Amino acid sequence: MKVYGTLLIYMGMFFLGAAQDSDIITSRSYPQGYFRNPLNIAMDASGTFGELRSTHFHAGDDYRTQQRIGLPLHAAAAGFVSRVRVQIGGGGNSVYIDHPNGYTTVYLHMDSFNDALTNIIRAEQYKQKRFDVDVTVAPEQVKLAKGQFIGKAGNTGGSAGPHLHFEIRDTKTQHPLNPQLFGLRFNDNFKPTINSMLVYDLNDELFNEHTPRRPFPAQIIQQGRYGLSSGNPISVSGKFGLGISTIDRHRAGGFQNGVYSIELFLDGKAISTVLFEELDFNTSRAIHSYIDYPYWKTKKAKIQKSFKDPGNPIEIFHVLKDRGVIELTDNAVHDIKYVVKDVRGNCSELNFQIKNIAKPNTTIASRRGIQLFSWDRANTFERNDIQLHMPKGVLYDDLDFEYATSAQPTGGYSLTHAVHNSFIPLFSTFTLRIKPTNLPQHLQDKALIASVENGSEGGKFENGYVTVNTRNFGRFYIAVDTIAPTILPRNFSNGKHIGGQAKIDFTIRDNFSGIQSFHAYIDDQWVLMEYDSKNRHLWHRFDPNLAKGSHRFKLVVTDWKDNEKVYEASFTK
Repeated sequence: MKVYGTLLIYMGMFFLGAAQDSDIITSRSYPQGYFRNPLNIAMDASGTFGELRSTHFHAGDDYRTQQRIGLPLHAAAAGFVSRVRVQIGGGGNSVYIDHPNGYTTVYLHMDSFNDALTNIIRAEQYKQKRFDVDVTVAPEQVKLAKGQFIGKAGNTGGSAGPHLHFEIRDTKTQHPLNPQLFGLRFNDNFKPTINSMLVYDLNDELFNEHTPRRPFPAQIIQQGRYGLSSGNPISVSGKFGLGISTIDRHRAGGFQNGVYSIELFLDGKAISTVLFEELDFNTSRAIHSYIDYPYWKTKKAKIQKSFKDPGNPIEIFHVLKDRGVIELTDNAVHDIKYVVKDVRGNCSELNFQIKNIAKPNTTIASRRGIQLFSWDRANTFERNDIQLHMPKGVLYDDLDFEYATSAQPTGGYSLTHAVHNSFIPLFSTFTLRIKPTNLPQHLQDKALIASVENGSEGGKFENGYVTVNTRNFGRFYIAVDTIAPTILPRNFSNGKHIGGQAKIDFTIRDNFSGIQSFHAYIDDQWVLMEYDSKNRHLWHRFDPNLAKGSHRFKLVVTDWKDNEKVYEASFTK
């Protein structure tokens, strides 16, 4: 845990009046004016650094592109291209530029690259005979001046609409940093919005979906100042924790963006301080531990906990007293203050009071499970037809592990195994092995583990079990996938004369295990197919130098159980 004492002493002052906009907390200084806007239009945000996404913290700022694809992108500063990448999903087409001041800028979801980068990507794609490639570029190969054209903004990869996802990273650690700290700030005169606060009874050491929760809606008193509907102190008993629902907007009715800092004070003393200044890709999935995950699953509301699970590896807590767990030792009334800021220093506060009313009941809550898993060691569970092997580092907290079975589903080859439940998140994967029932030998290589909640988990048959590494709890059973993917031509047919047609398009789908690979050939020579998994769109751009006359096209699409679909057609040019 990082602690920045000098800064936080200043920022820990307790104000009883209206919220005051002020300087923000940072752990270092940042160069101002070094980086430029990578677009030639005014900076406008649809997403910000640290924003709470479904599986991770957002690692950059999303620049709106006027709902357009094709706006030119420019290097934010002088440097050289260190990496260029094409992903199916994720960042799509992306460029990484290293700069001499020790930072790297990253540009994701690009529609296309400039000529030099296109040549690098195409060479690697044809070398590997695959669409998705990740290329390390030699430092002297592609040098760039500040503002030099690198490609066009787009909507590739996992993007939900045209925009530029822009990051600034520490080159040495590859940790993303908040780009607005470098002076690339969006217009924002709006204070963060505080929606609600939750009180958690933490006398039982296990935090889970059964932990008692009490939500309290926040009421605005004046701009930037919030209270609770009741003026009476909130009653607590023994150990408790707090959480807050808060967002930031840059304009009235605008996007719900993330805040920069959340500070919690008890009688003016800092209990917890969270900063979205720097993130680590290796721990970003721990967002599921940072938020109240069971509450999100049931209420669809993201509560940011001001206490930390013992197995949570994230380092966004820069002050954390006793893991954020509070226990009052008297019956006096105590002041609680939340201070929430955006990166511009716009500030909102939530003030309320709290009082300890009785000695807590120290009896541990009744256990529902059959085995206690510890967060700080490996855990194993075995029955006749199931094995679970969980290495250390998977759990965020101790777990009252539950297990049950139910009927074999139609088309399944095992009972349905309820491996705990989907309210508990996991940081990394564990090994799950299920023994099939009456699985014919000829279907063994088609077997996989299916989740009632999530569909195919994958896996393979070996040593009498179907085995998979998964990071999900839930209800599992063995299924088989024997159905090949489908290929639907959009603008192509057998015998077609393509004339001036620049490309051919297909829609590809798979019913269960998912698309593993696709390969296309013209006259038995491998050719590049480009793919957008969002709309299952697959296409090939014809080489302008393709000879006139008759040609043969072949497309092979394979799923993760090696079921293969072949499409063949002749065409003329």
